[in-house]
Parts: sequence; C-alpha cells; structure tokens
Amino acid sequence: MRDAVKGAESLTLDEIKALSEEQAAQELERLAQVIAAADKAYHGEDAPDLSDAAYDALRKSNTAIEALFPHLRRDDSPTLRVGAAPSEKFAKITHVVPMLSLDNAFDDGDVRDFVDRVRRYLGLPSAQSVRLTAEPKIDGLSASLRYENGVLVSGATRGDGAVGEDITANLKTIASIPHQLKGSDYPDILEVRGEVYFPRSEFAALNARQVETGGKVFANPRNAAAGSLRQLDADITRSRNLAFFAYAWGDISQSWRDSQYEAVQAFGAWGFTVNPLLLAFDDLDDLLAHYAKIEALRSELDYDIDGVVYKVDDLALQARLGFVSRAPRWAIAHKFPAEQATTLLEEIEIQVGRTGALTPVAKLKPVTVGGVVVSNATLHNEDEIARKDVRKGDSVIVQRAGDVIPQIVGVVLDQRPADSKPYEPLTECPICGSHAVREQKPGDKEDAIRRCSGGLICPAQAVEQLKHFVSRNAMDIDGLGEKQIAAFYEEGTIQRAADIFRLEELDQEKGRGERLRNKEGWGATSARNLFAAIRERRSVELHRFIFALGIRHVGETTAKLLARRYGSFAVLREAMRTAKEVDSPSWKDLLDIDGIGEVMAKSIVDFFTEEKNETALSDLLEHVTPQEAEAVQMDTEVSGKTVVFTGKLEKLSRSEAKNQAESLGAKVSGSVSAKTDILVAGPGAGSKLKKAQELGITTLSEDDWIALIS
Repeated sequence: MRDAVKGAESLTLDEIKALSEEQAAQELERLAQVIAAADKAYHGEDAPDLSDAAYDALRKSNTAIEALFPHLRRDDSPTLRVGAAPSEKFAKITHVVPMLSLDNAFDDGDVRDFVDRVRRYLGLPSAQSVRLTAEPKIDGLSASLRYENGVLVSGATRGDGAVGEDITANLKTIASIPHQLKGSDYPDILEVRGEVYFPRSEFAALNARQVETGGKVFANPRNAAAGSLRQLDADITRSRNLAFFAYAWGDISQSWRDSQYEAVQAFGAWGFTVNPLLLAFDDLDDLLAHYAKIEALRSELDYDIDGVVYKVDDLALQARLGFVSRAPRWAIAHKFPAEQATTLLEEIEIQVGRTGALTPVAKLKPVTVGGVVVSNATLHNEDEIARKDVRKGDSVIVQRAGDVIPQIVGVVLDQRPADSKPYEPLTECPICGSHAVREQKPGDKEDAIRRCSGGLICPAQAVEQLKHFVSRNAMDIDGLGEKQIAAFYEEGTIQRAADIFRLEELDQEKGRGERLRNKEGWGATSARNLFAAIRERRSVELHRFIFALGIRHVGETTAKLLARRYGSFAVLREAMRTAKEVDSPSWKDLLDIDGIGEVMAKSIVDFFTEEKNETALSDLLEHVTPQEAEAVQMDTEVSGKTVVFTGKLEKLSRSEAKNQAESLGAKVSGSVSAKTDILVAGPGAGSKLKKAQELGITTLSEDDWIALIS
C-alpha cells in the first residue's frame, strides 16, 4: 500500500490557519474527494490505498478547516458520512438505528479534552469523575446481528451507516456468533453489533495455503476478513475460521442494563464472545494506564487492534449526550501512533512486476515493528528514493502504519557511512536485460514508474503476456486458457508466444507416457482439439495479432487503427523502425493517426525497436501469418464521423455493425457526447437515445443505417 496517493497530502494546523476563505473552500473540496475515494477503497472494496495514519491526518485537516470556516462545510463533507455505499453484489438491509463511526483521539491531551467536553455538556463539576469503559479497538469489519425472540434472523455490514449489505448466510458460519441466544432474559428484539476479525493464527495458516495452491496472498488480516465475509459462497467464508467480538447494540425492544460494562457482560452470558480486556475506570490516569497496557500487549494478541475505545459507562448519560453528525458524543477512539523502528538498509533490490514495472524494495536487517518482523520495505519509485535520499548502508526509520506494507520514513543522517553513494536507477531490466524506460508524459513530465520494454521476452512478464496473447479478443486460441498457460509455463513447455505453435511438434517427440493426452486433466480428444485450434490461428487478422503482442497502451481500438493505416504487419514493422527518429516522416505519420498521442506512439516505437523483442517477433512470424487488413473506404457518407449503437439490433450483430462502420471510415464509440455524429437506435434504446435527442444528434433506426451505408 502506498500513501503517495494523488491528493492525499494533509495540512498542518499553522497552514490551515493561514488559509483564505477561497483557499479553505478549495481544500475542503479536495479533502471531500480524497477521503470519499479512500472510504470506498477501505469499506467498499476491502483494498485500502492509504495507511490509517495518513487517513486520520486527512480527516483531522478537514475537521480543523470546518471549525475555522463552519459556513463552508459541504453537503458531501466527510464529517457527515460513515463508511461507503453497500456493494451491488448483495441485497440491502436498512439499519433501524444507524451504525455510526467514532471520533479519534491521538494523544493523552485529546482524551482529557474529550472528558472535559462530556462534563461541560452534562453540566458536571470539574471535580466529578466520569466513569468510562476502555476496550481494544478491533481492526476488522463491523457487523450488525438482529435477533428476534433469541433467534438470529439477519446480519449486515455497516455499509454507509444507514444501509448495509445482507451477509446473513456468511455470518452464520462464524462459530462465535450464536444462532440461538442462551438464557431467557434477553429482549424480544435485539440488534447486537461488533467486529468480525481474522485471528492472526488463522490468517497465517490461510496465507500459507494460498501460497501452496498459487492463490491470492492477503496483505493483512483486516482485508482478508472483509474479503472472506463478502463471499457469495458461504462455504468459502466457513473455511476461513473468522471470529466475532460483541461490544454494542442497535435496535432493541427494551432496556435491560444500566451501564455499558454490564450490557456487554450480558452479551457474554447470552453466548457471545466479549473482549476480556474491557474494563471500567473512574480515574482518568488509570484509564490511560490501561491504554498503555493494551498497547504493550498488542503484539501478543491473536487479533489486530489499532487503538482503544472509551465510552461513557452510564447508559442514562449516553442518552443525554446523544450524537453529532457521524459519531456519538459519549465515545472516542484513542488511536495508536504509527509504529516505528530503526534498522540497516542492506540493499536496494529491483523487483519486476507482471506489467514490466520496476519497483525498488529496501532489503532491511530484520527488525520487529509493532510485533511483526520486517525485512523488506517499499521504496515506491526512484523519485521517492531521490526525495528521501535513501542509500545502501543507511540507518533508516521504518514505519508500519495501520498494519500495512512497511515503508521508510526517513534516514538517520548522522549514522550515514562516509563512502555512501546516491542510488543510481537501472536503465536495463534486471531480469531480461531489455531497456528500462520512463514514459514521457504531456508537459515534459516523466512517468514515476520505470518499465521493462522487453514485453515479449521478459520472464517476469511472461505468464501475463502469454495469457493476454491467447485471450478471446487477441489470438483467441480455444482450449488454451489462463490455467493451461500457467501450467505449460511452469513445466517449461511454453516460455514465449512462438512456443505455442511448436507445442504439437514437441508433444509428438515425447515418450508416450509424457504426451499431453496422458496428462491429468487432458485426454486424447481435448489434446487433439487444442492442437487443431492452434493450427487454425496460424493465420490471423492483423488487428488481432497487433493487439495480442501486448504493447503498452495499445488496446483493441488502437490495434485496429494501426492495422487500417499500415495495411500489413511488414509495413507497420518497418515504419516503426524508421519512426525512432522523432523528426522522421514515419514518426509524424504515426502521430497523424487520430487517437494516437505522443505517449502511446513512443510506447509503440519502443516495442518495435527493442532488439530482444525483434528477435522474439521474428521467431513468432515463422509460425503465424498476420492477414492484410481490409482497406478502409474513406470517401463515404460516414467517413470521419463518430457513431454510437444502442438498443437491440435485429438485422446485424453488434460486432458486424461496428466492423462495417469502421471499414467505412467511421469511429465507433460506446457513449454519447457532443462529439457524436450519429446514433443508431434499435428497440429498447434508453438513456443514450434520450441524451442524443437532447443534444440534437442525428438519430437513425437500424434500417436507416443500413440504407445509409448501402
């Protein structure tokens, strides 16, 4: 995870105080957008892209600006919102009592301020103590369980606080959630709330199984818990051995206890698991001492926590205190600081990802940070290395914020070795030796990521490139899917695209017992069908072949543009060789193609002029013959126009209509805009037709279209 998310910078209090009203409004708009995106990633997609510390800093900035400029608070302010909209995968459950969030405290002073605010609101004398409960803040997924006459009838996620996802079937697989309450003194209607979490021991076992089977390895227990709970197959959830702590309630038909502590203990009597570290305190110093104790125990617990939650114990006082916007006045979360440690950076290693991205990783002398032994830390990219001036041999400060990927915060400069040298970026891929380049963005700005240009031959990219090569919209080789490609690559049979077309020949050279038809999962018929499908694709449409090469930025539409402009692969290949000179006619001709800009053009030229790609391409062309492209008719009624098809076409398939339009020089788009020239509407046309009519765009029926192009 990276905190270098675009726009994720927070302001200091001094910077906030210096804002003009116009600047404050702009900053609130930016924060609303960034925090909404972070909420969606964390609550809706279970894939957080900010650390807890960075996210908390953003919210703190937003709250401080609103305090100084209350009249500028936006309708979409983060202070008015909880969580993210529920997923469309599940049915919805509306919470009778909203599931709200908590305000945060970041130090002892914030906690004392919280207690003072409670006293002032209730009109209590400063000498009067306020009894508070303290319990670990579990880092999991909030859930609400509805019981009627002691029987569990439904369960939901928090969602956006008002509406959650119906995950009843999945929650019923968790052993610590009773289907029938024990005893008899529970209310007729009781909504129990708490946190679903992944025990650390189970999480480690899950990741070990995932590695063994080649499955997805989860970054942390919170993500794994959320992903497990949102499975459409409840059996998958059951296999994950999740757990649940009960600590609160929502809708309830009658009161049954007078204090927070007594109420939670009642949950334990009814069959729920409650946290044994939950205690109540009259003295504030004792409360803070318990916080320190829980923080010290953090690494020993079998569940992840990110702070301690304090609540006013007296339920009558809770009722008087009530709520403000998204949080109760009677509770606050005392967050743990980002955990840090100092260690030695032994090496900067470059890892090559499946898309060719070169990512620098700090190899560290192992150090314990937050109870976890850390030996690697992300350095993000070479610009980040230069900004922090991180060097091999440095003593560095490592941080784990919110149990995310460790990151280097800074360098201990007074411990830097005398012979230290700045990091020098690689210009060649460490895996295959191809050129490693940074794309030039518009405005003379370089892409932050350096990438390997050897897409056809780089082992680090090979499996994903091969999967793309055989995919439906590329070479479309039936019977050779992602699973088969991965297996063939692992055994060494297929390493490059050309190997696919040698597969049958190699198979015939093998001993009888080693032949494909005798392998597990195959048979004589399936092997024969695969070889026939491969033979059939030895001749393929030019645009499919270009798309199959996996050139960065080149999708299906661009592949068709290239095919139509150059006509044959030989002409395209030679033109890209000569286009290496940016002042050449070939370069200018490439840029003249509508839809191809400088970044894409540079990527295409880099691909064809990389020597190692050239060798692999020549090898591939010994087995595959790209067909010449169908000539485009430029002098037609629709040449140069943008066409959109919508509704159900009855005489033409959608693909046929699209290909016809493109062969006549038209550009086919999937959406209606002011640039659209013609909308072809079949039965069932909806919003696109309405928008076209509003914009005054020419609208044709399918028959009108056929008549026009005829």
